[in-house]
Amino acid sequence: MGIISVEQTNRLLWLGRYSERVYTTLSLYSNSFDTMIDEITDSYLEFCRMIDIPDIYESKEDFQRKYPFDENNPDSIVSNLNRAYDNAIVLREEIGSESLSYIQLAIYEMNKAGISKAPLIEMQHVMDNILAFWGIVDDSIDSEQVRNIIKTGKRIERIDLYARLGIERKELAREIHRLIPRIERSGMEYRKEKVNVLQQLVDEPGINYYKIVSEIESIL
Repeated sequence: MGIISVEQTNRLLWLGRYSERVYTTLSLYSNSFDTMIDEITDSYLEFCRMIDIPDIYESKEDFQRKYPFDENNPDSIVSNLNRAYDNAIVLREEIGSESLSYIQLAIYEMNKAGISKAPLIEMQHVMDNILAFWGIVDDSIDSEQVRNIIKTGKRIERIDLYARLGIERKELAREIHRLIPRIERSGMEYRKEKVNVLQQLVDEPGINYYKIVSEIESIL
């Protein structure tokens, strides 16, 4: 392909971010689905606080339905999946129909989960399709720059979420290390000093997770 426009770059970046956001938050939600049913305290309140979304839910039961499936909630998992699709459909020429099809399949499975009494199987299929999307991006997209922009978005979002969730140092350091070659080869302008700061922060004895979120969000 030819020169990538600013709009295309932005859409590719956010396709990576939204697909990662769906994958990670859906994984967390699925892992806590059964335990949330029996818990005495409302752990969803802490989840909302950590990922910085408003608590608009009346109860944990309300959270269990609306957070994944409410299309009118801009912070819901399905809303983020729809945003990934909105970017993917515009980028059909850049990413190819096969890549787009896996985002479409993820939406299909998410809609099935929304009407299921036991949605975890369909949710796993959503995550499987996101994984397949990332795989086909690497396998089928000829443009290295397109691949690197998508994967840069993916890494930025993952570092952001992992820091908010207080993930252990080893995992954060791994994601920062994997971000560096992607962002260097993406062709996007970025603040190199932010990469150095992130590496320093993750090496400090007491990790300042708030600072990591601030630095990763201002890297571009």
